Amino acid sequence: MKVFVLTSSRADYGIYLPLLKALDAHGKFDLNLIVFGTHLSKFHGYTIQNIYEDGFKIRAEIDTVLANDSEESIATSMGLTSTKFAAFWKNHQREIDLVFCLGDRYEMFAAVASSVPFNIPIAHLHGGETTLGAIDDKFRHAITLFSKYHFTATEVYAKRVEELTENNKFIWNVGALSLDNLESIKLLNKDEFNIKFKIDLNIPTILVTIHPETVALEKNREYVQAAIAALSQILNSYQVVITMPNADTAGNIIREQLLLFGEQHKRVILIENFGTQGYFTCMKYCSFLLGNTSSGIIEAASFRKYVINLGDRQKGRTMGKNVNNVPFSSEKILKQIIIIQQSPKLQTENIYYNGGATAKIVEKLLDVQL
Repeated sequence: MKVFVLTSSRADYGIYLPLLKALDAHGKFDLNLIVFGTHLSKFHGYTIQNIYEDGFKIRAEIDTVLANDSEESIATSMGLTSTKFAAFWKNHQREIDLVFCLGDRYEMFAAVASSVPFNIPIAHLHGGETTLGAIDDKFRHAITLFSKYHFTATEVYAKRVEELTENNKFIWNVGALSLDNLESIKLLNKDEFNIKFKIDLNIPTILVTIHPETVALEKNREYVQAAIAALSQILNSYQVVITMPNADTAGNIIREQLLLFGEQHKRVILIENFGTQGYFTCMKYCSFLLGNTSSGIIEAASFRKYVINLGDRQKGRTMGKNVNNVPFSSEKILKQIIIIQQSPKLQTENIYYNGGATAKIVEKLLDVQL
């Protein structure tokens, strides 16, 4: 079975990783990666290098990222992605048995949308979810409608996919795929992490990721400044490790403010790309997470970590008891930090774990007549 996988960023690649390893090792699958988006951007860390290092077969590299992050540039990038993928689908449609896509980003939407006239079967991971503070919500639901097979992260999301598609066929709740990384990737110890990234995790650390709210573009500068104002007041107690934002509309506003924050304070460390092993290692040893990334919602509970989830970007997702929703207000962020400092050690199960997503996906691929 010839399986193609669409990967456009460090984020989706890290989630895919356990599935890629399983498909690559299985004798019944011929795995081919289509690499595009920020993977090919030196500005965003040129993360295609991670794929080369992991040894997966890259079938195509499709350059689709523009330098600007304005609304017009994002729309233009979508058009460019659709055009380039139209040529790819035309040239390869007869050899493709299945294409995996993941999530909700605009470039993933454009790549999948252009496959529709070719009747290429699409399998979608992480459908049915809701993120009201980001335009990704629209793209995710559209990708669901374009797809034939659906692997969701919770039963609630499976029901939502059923509502959207008006169909209950080929919808499986397998849990969050990224959590399988915790079983398959050997995390670094603190000394190994320090050697690799020059970051001492013996110092109390806050792991921060802030992406723009693409529904409320005009407020992003105000939002990131509020977060920085709060973090500035606790640098005597913590070092702050910040993973930089993805390529979203108005993402450079967030990036510029974070770069300035890093230049002004030695205890603020900016990271373009940890890779999956590095990111999860930092999550394991950090004091807590702060920001508005999905990893705070999905993975953090497996490390028994509290999360301060800022603003509305993730609003609508199913959240565990470890997640504390706080607006972009420096005063309220500081209050929540104090609450976490005074809270007992977290003991909770991860609501996104369902007994190993990778094995369930492979089993369904072998069972279903593609």
